[in-house]
Amino acid sequence: MSRTSAPRHRGRPRGGGDAVVTRTKHGTIDPVFEVKANSLQTPSLEIALPGAETPGAATRACPACGGARNHVLRFRTNGCDILQCESCGLGRTETSEFDPATYYTEDYFSGRHADGYSDYLGAELVLRREFAHSVDFIRTYRRSGKLLELGAAYGFFLMEAARHFDVAGIELAADAVEHGRRAGLNVVQGMADEATLRQFGHMDVIVLLDVIEHLPDPRETLALCHRQLNPGGIVVITTGDFGSPLARLAGVRWRLMTPPQHLWFFTQESMRRMSGGLGFSMEHVDHPWKIVPASLIVFQLRRMLGMRSAGMTSAGRVGIPVNLFDAMRLVLRKAS
Repeated sequence: MSRTSAPRHRGRPRGGGDAVVTRTKHGTIDPVFEVKANSLQTPSLEIALPGAETPGAATRACPACGGARNHVLRFRTNGCDILQCESCGLGRTETSEFDPATYYTEDYFSGRHADGYSDYLGAELVLRREFAHSVDFIRTYRRSGKLLELGAAYGFFLMEAARHFDVAGIELAADAVEHGRRAGLNVVQGMADEATLRQFGHMDVIVLLDVIEHLPDPRETLALCHRQLNPGGIVVITTGDFGSPLARLAGVRWRLMTPPQHLWFFTQESMRRMSGGLGFSMEHVDHPWKIVPASLIVFQLRRMLGMRSAGMTSAGRVGIPVNLFDAMRLVLRKAS
């Protein structure tokens, strides 16, 4: 799915020193970084750097812990440094200038980015079958009401959710927004900021499916979600689990270790701390099975093996049940 984002994420601190920190209106301590030039298209050497062997751990503002914490360098890949909070385990990408608005376009959904989707539109039937299961799961916590999806992509989830909810979405990619609108969906193009969320009023359900890891400031976005929820409303999140056995074993080769498009790598503890600090209770966390288009599986395997992508249009119509237990699903509830 595509990612709604705030303005550009900026990279490593000047001279390799500690980041300067400032406090935002929601109490988030936000690092201010110096921008350096970098090409997203140029592959770089991948190096695993065990934290125990890495001298000079740095202090960074951790959005999960809500303050400055010690971070260690874990990996260098795709021209990015991956740091990890020693307190909650949250991983973060420190990268040069990265502009979501120019990255999350039609190319991201059509196989032109190695870390995107092979053929999102061609996999519609498989994706909608999986999203129908997601809607069934959500309805065990909220049967109906107003639902907002952040990162709505081409609207396939909203099409399934519309059977039971009054739905709306926010999406960054213009082509995806137009596709959703042609299907009769209420989708707004832009960022998931305060002004945009206010257009929809208060919600009963807010959904971020494989989105939160792309956001420059996930704490700020989650704080906005809390503000826009009705009392007793829920936020449903899916994201990778950086603390899972597979993620720890694979290290820099983990399938979801794809900076700079993935800016954050959450653990269960980091999600618990961040959501709890914003007034949510974590009602559920699991590692669900998913029906995945065969085209996406092949696409990701070819990327991991360093092979060129190839057209897999017919494979997009085949769904394969998959669970590597390295992706988590969470339900956060605002107090009634």
